[in-house]
Amino acid sequence: MGIVGGTGPAGRGLATRLAAAGVDVTIGSRERLRADEIADGVRARWPERNLTIVGADNAGAVSADLVVVATPWDAAPSTVRSLAGELAGKVVISMANALVKDGREMLPLIPARGSVAAAVAAAAPGALVAASLHHLPASQMEDLDATLLADVLVCSDHLEATAATVELIGAIDGLRPLDAGSLNQAGAIEAFTAVCVTLNIRHRAHSTLRLAGI
Repeated sequence: MGIVGGTGPAGRGLATRLAAAGVDVTIGSRERLRADEIADGVRARWPERNLTIVGADNAGAVSADLVVVATPWDAAPSTVRSLAGELAGKVVISMANALVKDGREMLPLIPARGSVAAAVAAAAPGALVAASLHHLPASQMEDLDATLLADVLVCSDHLEATAATVELIGAIDGLRPLDAGSLNQAGAIEAFTAVCVTLNIRHRAHSTLRLAGI
């Protein structure tokens, strides 16, 4: 699978966990050299794991069958639009959150289409877009020695995208994927990330989302 904009903390952490689960991962970036450096760094940090992570430019990353968009939220639509032809017919997972810091709190922003995922879907109308992976602490994702227990919400208008995203998340030890409905839910899911990050700031923690009763 490929991660567009995978050199930031979120993309890097996801790449690390997926590679540890045996998934072949391509980290994409606007600059191929930067992607190579990040991939080399992850492999060097965990030499005993034999992680299959390589670098590529973003065009190379979207050659994978399944693609995650891990760019900053405001760059996601334009990045995806430039790759829309290559993404047609593929499952594309949007994981960005539109947030702004205000003192010791994070506040959610509301993108023009209601969610980052909806903007990604509009930018690549031929793609099968799902929204997921929003509430995971990047620092814990990168640390393979850290225990990770979390429920991960998945929403999409495409059954195939939901199933593929659930399968991908389920490959990571400690994560439980949950089908949260259509892409209309993405706005609420993305916005709740502000609460998670604010809790982490105030309590100096790395909290995850756990839902009882399901």
